[in-house]
Parts: sequence; C-alpha cells; structure tokens
Amino acid sequence: MNRTIVNKLPPAERADINLGYMRLSDSAPIILAQELGLYSDYGLDVRLHREVSWANIRDKMIAGAFDASQMLAPMGMATTLGAAGIRAPIITGLVLSLNGNGITLSSSLWNKLQIDASADLYDPLVTARALKAEIDITQRQLTFASVHNFSTHTLLLRRWLEQGGINPDQDARIIVLPPEQMVDSLAQGVIDGFCVGEPWNSIAVEYGAGVLATTGVRLWNGAPEKVLAVTEAWHSSNPGSHLRLRLALMEACRWIANMENREQVIEILSQPSYLDLPAEYLRPSLTGQLFHQRAHDLSEQIDFHVFNHLNAGFPWRSDAESMIQQFTHLLGAQINPEKTRSLVQRCFRTDLYREAAQLLNLDCPTTDYRA
Repeated sequence: MNRTIVNKLPPAERADINLGYMRLSDSAPIILAQELGLYSDYGLDVRLHREVSWANIRDKMIAGAFDASQMLAPMGMATTLGAAGIRAPIITGLVLSLNGNGITLSSSLWNKLQIDASADLYDPLVTARALKAEIDITQRQLTFASVHNFSTHTLLLRRWLEQGGINPDQDARIIVLPPEQMVDSLAQGVIDGFCVGEPWNSIAVEYGAGVLATTGVRLWNGAPEKVLAVTEAWHSSNPGSHLRLRLALMEACRWIANMENREQVIEILSQPSYLDLPAEYLRPSLTGQLFHQRAHDLSEQIDFHVFNHLNAGFPWRSDAESMIQQFTHLLGAQINPEKTRSLVQRCFRTDLYREAAQLLNLDCPTTDYRA
C-alpha cells in the first residue's frame, strides 16, 4: 500500500466495518484483504462474518447488522427493484470476481447419458444435448438447484439447458438451495444436478456424488459473479469508509490474481476461521486444474476464477443490463428497457470504481458499456 494514497483520502466516517461473506472459494479477496493487513492499512477495523445463504447476507445488510457484503452480481438490482421479496436500494462500485461456477450432475444421471467417445466430453452443447436425449427417453422432469433465483448461476443453468433444447420451465424444475446443501442434496437424490460456485462442485466430484458436466467459463467467459455490495443509504452516510474498503479489496484482488500466490491463498482460506475446508477441495479451481470425475478427466481452465485481469473489477453496465434482460422469466412485464437502464445506472456505480482506480493508478474503461 502506498502511504501517499492514504494521505489523499477523505476521512473514514466509521472505521468499524462488519462485512458478510459466503463459504466459497471466490470469497478470497474479502479474506485475503484481512490477512494481508490491507483493511487496517486503510484505517479500517473490519470484522468478517461467514454466512450460510445469500438471503441471510442480504437481509442482515438491509437490517444494518452488516455494513457491506459479498453479493451475487444480479441480486442487488433485484433487491432494489423489489423482485426478490424485499425492497431496498443496493449499489456496487466493485466486482470482486468473474466466473467461478460449475454445473454438476449426479453420478447416476451422468452414467445414463449417451455421449460419443469422440466428442468433447464436457462441452456444454454436448452434455446438454445428451441430457435432452435422456429426458426424451424417460419423460421425467429433472430437478436442478441454483443458489438464488437472481444469480448468475440461474442464468448459466438456464442457458445450458436451452442449448440442448431443454425448456427450463417445462422439462426441468429449478429450486433454490444454499451452496453448502448442494452436495448432500445431490447424494441423497433430492436433486439431479446443480449450478454452484466452488469448491462445492469439486467436493461433489471428490465424494463420487457427482460429475462436473461443464463450467460457467465455457458458457459465459467473463460473467460478473460476486460484487461488493452496500445499501445506497450506507454509502451516502459513509463515502470515505466505502472508498477505503474498495481500495483494500482492489489491492487484494490484484495480489490474488498472481498465480504464484495461489498456494498461500488456499492455505489461508482453508483455515477454520475462514472456509474451514480441506485445502485439496479448494486447490482445483484456484489453480485452474479441475477434475470432472474423481481422480481423472483433468481440465485446465486458468480463467475459472478471475480476480483482476479482463477489467475484472469494473461494474460494466452492459453486463448488468444483459443480466436483467435474461431474467424476464421472473420479472415479466415489471421491467422495460427504460426502467432497466435506470435501475442499472443506480446500482452499478462505475463512478465509484473509477474513483478508486484513479487513486491506485489503474487502467480503467472510459465507457460504461462494452463495445
């Protein structure tokens, strides 16, 4: 950290920050910013709180128990709109990670799929078409789980099913489960598959409960995944504290992006005070070396988690609009193009990202929309 930057900053309106996060590999920036001393470097005393569901995180932030939180990229917009069962304006000025999700099928279902041996076995189109053929034979409606209705996971799962000619509203049922319940639900036959963030795909593979059918990076590379979220009211009252928090997390993202640091990241995340999971469950996705089936079918996907490059932190409004447009199955007539743009401009605060990027002397897009 450059002390010159700190000297330029407005004072922190409050130094004590309660920050919520989930038991996921891409919580790394939030955790490493603590371990690297970046929060304290920026004059903040941050207390981390691990939660079990995205609804809990949202509700605690709205209630004021959390000052800020890790959040699913589309979730703040849905909450601002009141479409997620509760209405509260939520904003983000920083995307914490891109990609990071996988689609896993139960081992029993996978073994029924007929896939040509010469095909790319885990190509999204190949696996989705094989699943469609199995549905046509059995005439059974399959049940899949996503972590939240308004999540990138839901969009990826629907996109994958549709690629294979499967109607996600008729040929399948999509339910919501917390990430930590996915593997047990799969093993017990409650669900046939899921879309979830790591390490839960790798854990299902390691247990032999599931097969990683395909990955999010192969369906939508560069998908915004987790963001730093605060309520609009909290930002208005604490702009200096919010700026310092973004700066600390941006530095953490840059440090984590160096693959030479990943083993240290894995060791820290595995600690009982953080994710409390064996390092071997965290290693596959954080090193980009994923197994599709237990102990074989290794797939190298270096961009499985993206924390810094590809302008990872920038809250592209074009990505936000695309996500909202893909939720028409849930939003229906509630949202039109004009309302979508207004919502996105309110929630995806590119000005806040640019403010922090300028202080860190980072290259930053000059437009809010991808070409």
